[in-house]
Amino acid sequence: MPTLYLSPHPDNFQNLRVLVAARYGRQEPKVVGLPPDTELGNPSFSLPKLPALETQTGVYVSGPAAVSYFLSPDAMRGENPEAGTLIRQWISYADLEIAPAACAAAFSVLGVSKQSKQVTDRAVAELQKLLAVLDGHLKLRTYLVGETVTLADVTVACSLLLPYKYVLDQALRTSYTNVTRWFQTCINQPEFQAVLGPVKLCDQVPGVGAPKSELKEPSVRPGTELPEQRELTEPPAKSASQLKKEAKKKEKLEKFQQKKEKNQQQQKGEKKPKAEKKEKKDLEVITYDIPTLPGEKKDVTCAMPDSYSPQYVEAAWYPWWESQGFFKPEYGRRSVSEPNPKGLFMMCIPPPNVTGSLHLGHALTNAIQDSLTRWHRMKGETTLWNPGCDHAGIATQVVVEKKLWKEQGKTRHDLGRELFVEAVWKWKNEKGDRIYHQLKKLGSSMDWDRACFTMDQKLSRAVQEAFIRLHEEGVIYRSKRLVNWSCTLNSAISDIEVDKKELTGRTLLPVPGYKEKVEFGVLVSFAYKIEGSGEEVVVATTRIETMLGDTAVAVHPQDPRYQHLHGRSVLHPFTGRLLPIVCDDFVDMEFGTGAVKITPAHDQNDYEVGLRHGLDFITIIDENGYLVNVPLPFLGMKRFDARQSVLEALKQRGLFREVKDNPMVVPVCSRSKDVVEPLLKPQWYVRCDTMARGAAEAVRRGDLRIVPDFHLKTWFNWMDNIRDWCISRQLWWGHRIPAYFVTIDDPSVPPGDDTDGKYWVSGRNEQEAKEKAAQVFKVSPDKISLRQDEDVLDTWFSSGLFPFSIFGWPNPSEDLQVFYPGTLLETGHDILFFWVARMVMLGLKLTGKLPFREVYLHAVVRDAHGRKMSKSLGNVIDPLDVVAGITLEGLHAQLLESNLDPAEVERAKQGQKSDYPCGIPECGTDALRFALCAYTSQGRDINLDVNRILGYRHFCNKLWNATKFAVRGLGDGFRPQASPEPSGSESLIDTWMLSRLSHAVELCDVGFKAYDFPGITTAVYNLWLYELCDVYLECLKPVFAGPDEVAIQTARNVLYSCLDAGLRLLSPFMPFVTEELYQRLPRRSPSADPPSICITPYPSTEQYHWRNERLDHTVDFMLSIVRAVRSLRADYNLTKTKADCYLQCLDSGTVEAVTHCSEYICTLSSSKQVLVLEPGQAPPPGCAVAIASDKCTAHLLLKGLIDAEKEVSKLAGKIAELQKQILRLHERMDSPDYAAKVPTKVQETDTAKLKQSETELQKAEEAIENFKKMI
Repeated sequence: MPTLYLSPHPDNFQNLRVLVAARYGRQEPKVVGLPPDTELGNPSFSLPKLPALETQTGVYVSGPAAVSYFLSPDAMRGENPEAGTLIRQWISYADLEIAPAACAAAFSVLGVSKQSKQVTDRAVAELQKLLAVLDGHLKLRTYLVGETVTLADVTVACSLLLPYKYVLDQALRTSYTNVTRWFQTCINQPEFQAVLGPVKLCDQVPGVGAPKSELKEPSVRPGTELPEQRELTEPPAKSASQLKKEAKKKEKLEKFQQKKEKNQQQQKGEKKPKAEKKEKKDLEVITYDIPTLPGEKKDVTCAMPDSYSPQYVEAAWYPWWESQGFFKPEYGRRSVSEPNPKGLFMMCIPPPNVTGSLHLGHALTNAIQDSLTRWHRMKGETTLWNPGCDHAGIATQVVVEKKLWKEQGKTRHDLGRELFVEAVWKWKNEKGDRIYHQLKKLGSSMDWDRACFTMDQKLSRAVQEAFIRLHEEGVIYRSKRLVNWSCTLNSAISDIEVDKKELTGRTLLPVPGYKEKVEFGVLVSFAYKIEGSGEEVVVATTRIETMLGDTAVAVHPQDPRYQHLHGRSVLHPFTGRLLPIVCDDFVDMEFGTGAVKITPAHDQNDYEVGLRHGLDFITIIDENGYLVNVPLPFLGMKRFDARQSVLEALKQRGLFREVKDNPMVVPVCSRSKDVVEPLLKPQWYVRCDTMARGAAEAVRRGDLRIVPDFHLKTWFNWMDNIRDWCISRQLWWGHRIPAYFVTIDDPSVPPGDDTDGKYWVSGRNEQEAKEKAAQVFKVSPDKISLRQDEDVLDTWFSSGLFPFSIFGWPNPSEDLQVFYPGTLLETGHDILFFWVARMVMLGLKLTGKLPFREVYLHAVVRDAHGRKMSKSLGNVIDPLDVVAGITLEGLHAQLLESNLDPAEVERAKQGQKSDYPCGIPECGTDALRFALCAYTSQGRDINLDVNRILGYRHFCNKLWNATKFAVRGLGDGFRPQASPEPSGSESLIDTWMLSRLSHAVELCDVGFKAYDFPGITTAVYNLWLYELCDVYLECLKPVFAGPDEVAIQTARNVLYSCLDAGLRLLSPFMPFVTEELYQRLPRRSPSADPPSICITPYPSTEQYHWRNERLDHTVDFMLSIVRAVRSLRADYNLTKTKADCYLQCLDSGTVEAVTHCSEYICTLSSSKQVLVLEPGQAPPPGCAVAIASDKCTAHLLLKGLIDAEKEVSKLAGKIAELQKQILRLHERMDSPDYAAKVPTKVQETDTAKLKQSETELQKAEEAIENFKKMI
């Protein structure tokens, strides 16, 4: 066990940093606290170098950076070289910048170091400057580097512990919401909690000179408490006289301080201190209170509120859109059959389950689908997005059964089938509209008049017709095969309803119906005796109870160990059955003993072996999970109770050999959490081979396109290796199978068996089925008795018909003729086989047409840590909670209303507390939709942090303020030109803005066609934020304030064109805020323009064609100069003071380019004036220098603006500290055993730290020389 030496100071954040890193690395070193002046036997260590680590192998590591690096896992150091470099950069930033500033601020505030108020204020200001950098970096990020906690987060968070506990009160924290959100996320991680315990954030900053004892939280919290901890942390008790003296001294100090402050105020002529500014509210909530009836247009004649508020913006628009029929394909045309030269777009929703509510995965699906639908609608196409809901057989039945038991203490069997189905319909009518409500709140532009439910009469008729046609053709048939059986549900379940729980070894799992947890993840070996011989064959199994159903032992035909046993048998110890030894190539000779027990009735592989060798199929587990067809004492036992009994019986007979850990996958029913049991059952199957070949060929020919194309491998793998599909479900809720078992009252016809398909007929009603049976068996109908199958069809069967059943198939209709086949199917890649493939197969088989031409598969949403969304983890989030915001207590309350057991509720609460320590802020629908689309890269998974969505709410506020400013700049009487075409009088910046607008239009057009949603959102985001707001609007301020009316009018027209087109580009993603702002803009043709932005033409490359790449390069060069000057201003803290800027150019071409842009550079860089220097012309002395490019250097005249002596003094201190640090690193790295004993990664860290320190030293020396010239 390594030994960790720690400094005794109780608030030493470097100790905490190391201990947290150790927690993440799952390491528990022996912790030793060292009192001051302790001598260590190892000369490599000295107290200033603590923390220090001594490993068992004799490696000595000292210093917090090296020790935490050593103790942390590889994943925290960077998943790739780029991430590793960024992590090391943040660690260095924390050590060199944040930690000194944090300590200076905290120690000054707490009086640990005696400083004047001026010094304290300066220390806090320096800290705030660093926090601002962090806040900007974390605006759209969950963690500093990547999507998980890294060593960078540990280091920076621990460096900020003292400020957050003692300096940053509520008022200060509101300025750094992103840092605070990140800090709380970090410290609520289990690894931080184990070391820090609860961290109470600062309520009120203590006054200067507060006693040192305020620093009292213990910082060393290893797994075992330090034996010396009490002595190290508690000061010796003081006598009464000492305490009295200290109290008098403190009282005198306070009086002196008050008198000093009073004198200072009198000298400055201050009568009283200024009143504190009212704290600015963050995320202000503003509501729309103007009376507006549902369906009426929102009143936008009132003044715009001061800031963006989702509640205000999203009010009233959706009912108006609906009432106007904007979402209907008939809008603006006489009928849907009317030819439209611009084309047609049809897409149906992947019908969500009627059982519950949407989660963020559904929200992603709908954000993508609605953005596509709105884009096609704005392009002028006849557009239909058809809504619908799935009856969700198993899920719905389980929900209603639980409700029935909870409220009435009854089961469905107590009610009977008819009354139970009525109860389900009643529940559906009461609760089933919640999903539609959610979809409307998300702005989904569906035609609600065409909404469908898979149990509606129209769709039920299509399901019945499909079954009958396929059964008559022999595509649907009856067979007895192994199925996934849930003993709790008493039903077969589909593969998608089976969760595969991976185990690394012995694990105890809860199973419904068992008080004690059941053991899985072990391999039990036992022996079968060879008949008539003293030999034995040892076999191994993970399910020892199934040996009661063994009917053979299999070996590989080439295995030399068992060739002499071919044709022999083994004796079953409990049943007395002789089990043949069969030879089969499926046996892996290298696994275990090379001999395998065969249980054909309870294992899929064994089932195939049983068919090949004609073995007996003995079912030993019934539908309820009890043992049958087995001898006493096992008969009637529950399956997992029998597991232990069989093991004990084998031991008693001397046949048990060993038990060992075995990695395995346990199939668990996602609905009931029961362990799935493979059972032999007579069921209905769909013969899929021929249909699958047709579906695969459609893709190979290019008739059906799947995007992204890396899913093609999965598609062809499934289609080319497809198995027949079991469509029977032992439920009452769903489409009852229209098949009837035939019994004939005629001695000439032998009685049939349930598994014999010849005795089953299908029909639309019993009379039709009876007539069919009479024809098949050549008897009169009166001799026939029918029994309809009790089972219902798999929900995926009715979902597979959805693209054409929603239009009334098999009956002809206008909608079926116009909208089938559809244009696109958009869904998650996880249901490519379960739904998409079956729609394609059934569409081709029943209609002769593909149901759609393209399939776009989006990524699966996971949480910020990459985990699958799961209620038990507490990370399943209702999108409406992101829209409206919710407290942590509100999230906890939702868990109590769920079906989770108490242990899962507590686990989920901890997950919520870790991820959302302050709850979820109100983000609004537009921000949620935009964020979901922005992170939809064409990959497999999206790790979505809900807090990141807040960044896009701030973007909405930016849009709001920009439009508000622009509308004010346009003026009340502004009337835009009839066309956005330039007039020819545009300035350089006007022309550039039109070029950037044209470029954004081009990127959006390309992006939508390629389903590149991050590309589109990035293009629009950059246009609004970095080009329109940051550059163009700033450049317009002096224009609007100037006297040139032509320039003003031209700028107004360009500005209007940018607002108009920019809002339309954004509208598919942010429908509410763009409608609100669009309605407040004047119209080019008030009488002819569309009433809503959602039916206004989407900007096209044909209309916006003013891209000027040469000008773009010129302005990019100009902006690089602006950034260089801004950087200088920040370095020298010139927040309000304007300085002269001299631009030294390399050649005459650069002089010309810079001269054309000098006015804009002056405006954007907040310079007093910009003077362009000819080649060879020198700037005046006393300038700070920054290189803008290889052709231009910016010189900012600081002489007379700053205290150069003070800056020299400050830099001298920094240089001294850097020189010490470089010297220490050189001493460490030059030691003889450094290369041999220090880990490679620690060496890399040292090298990077040395390089960075040397670079900073060079910069500091250059700066100090520059300041000396000003003195």
